Formats: sequence, structure tokens, C-alpha cells
Amino acid sequence: MVNTATFYGCYRLLLPALPYFAAYTLAFLVSMAGSFLMNTYFTYRTRPSWRKFALFPLTNVTNYLVQSAGLFALVDWLGMSEKAAPLVAAAVAVPFTYLLSRRILVPPGARRAPAPDPTPAPAPDPAPEPDPGRGTAGPAER
Repeated sequence: MVNTATFYGCYRLLLPALPYFAAYTLAFLVSMAGSFLMNTYFTYRTRPSWRKFALFPLTNVTNYLVQSAGLFALVDWLGMSEKAAPLVAAAVAVPFTYLLSRRILVPPGARRAPAPDPTPAPAPDPAPEPDPGRGTAGPAER
């Protein structure tokens, strides 16, 4: 949500000075670094690394392609407002970006579901011992 707000704020600031697609592209690039840090620290709770930073643009390329196609289709084919179309296109791209980001930022072992607990269930309580005061006499009473 924060990254979307950052992107959209930049887009709206650039829109009066640039064609909508140029404003979109620049806003997208500006928000990429913040997206990387937020995803590593908050979404996936992993440590950033240069390797992850180098691979992270792959998630943004996917996001960019899905959003760009959506933006173009919404504005040029469906006649949607240039102001609203980026938000709709971003919503469509979220699942694609999430899955690819997770694959890049989370180590393979951490993506698996937790293994079942290997400890056996506790054994049932043993049968209660007979009460010496009831029915049977103990050795001292015979």
C-alpha cells in the first residue's frame, strides 16, 4: 500500500509535465528502491543482499509489463481516465508480483510449509491402581 501510494504520488506529480506513459515509467522507477526495502524488511522479513537487489528488478519487470499492458488497455481501448487507470492496473498486477517477489526474496527452505511435529503423542494415563481400602485386603491385613 505504501509503495502504491509512493508510486501514485510520483505519477500524479509528473503527469502535468509529461505524457501519461512517461510519467508512469518514471514514477515506477522511483518507487522500485523503496519497494525492495519494504519487501525485504516488512513483507518477507528477510535481510536485503546485493544478490537479492540485483534480482529484484525481475519482479518489477513483471509488474511493469503487466501494469503497462493493463494501463494501455484501460486508457486506449476502454477509455478509462489516465488518472484512475494506473490504480486498476496495479491491482491486477499484485498477485503476479507477489509470487515472483517471494521466490526471489525468501530462501527456498523458508517457503515450505512447516513440517509436522515429529514428537509422538503422549501415552494415555495407566489404569488407576486399586484402592487398598476397598474390597481386597493387602498383605498386612491377612
